[in-house]
Amino acid sequence: MQVDILDIPGALSLKPKRFGDDRGYFTETYNHSTLAGLGLPDHFVQDNESYSAEPGTLRGLHAQLPPFAQAKLVRVLDGRILDVIVDARRDSPRYGEHVTVELNAATGTQVFVPSGCLHGFLTLEPDTRVSYKVDAHYDQASDRSIAWDDPDLAIEWPVSTGAVILSNKDQNALAWRDFDSPFRMKGDAS
Repeated sequence: MQVDILDIPGALSLKPKRFGDDRGYFTETYNHSTLAGLGLPDHFVQDNESYSAEPGTLRGLHAQLPPFAQAKLVRVLDGRILDVIVDARRDSPRYGEHVTVELNAATGTQVFVPSGCLHGFLTLEPDTRVSYKVDAHYDQASDRSIAWDDPDLAIEWPVSTGAVILSNKDQNALAWRDFDSPFRMKGDAS
């Protein structure tokens, strides 16, 4: 597996090996021992999948508050996305900064989103399916959405405001400056 360290502490890009022949390919997308050896959570408790029919569908920026904060392992099953991670851990050297990674079904690259980070993605192709593992169960009361286009975060999305497709939750998301982040680096609140 090819592992690349991203500019957000704890965030990784992971590209599992693919073994191909004339039938297609085989790949191991998750291996507990391999990921634990990288310091990732030693268990995931839920698998989620989203389907977006249209390109320009934006999901995020999302997080769950402690004690339900989630780390995520994200991959694309069909299509292509721009994946975004924002560091929301107050004591992080990268607090308020973000990284973007293009994920697609063709390469199989995945990203690990550490607990205490906001996460979102924009679909770049029609009929996009995204799968992600989380290490804490969903808790509606702790679910938060921060504005995808917040000027303080300055994320360069390859879509105009009028062309983006958002849920009601994401249309009414908090501004970054109004989000009183409870997140800290490992070993504290998150």
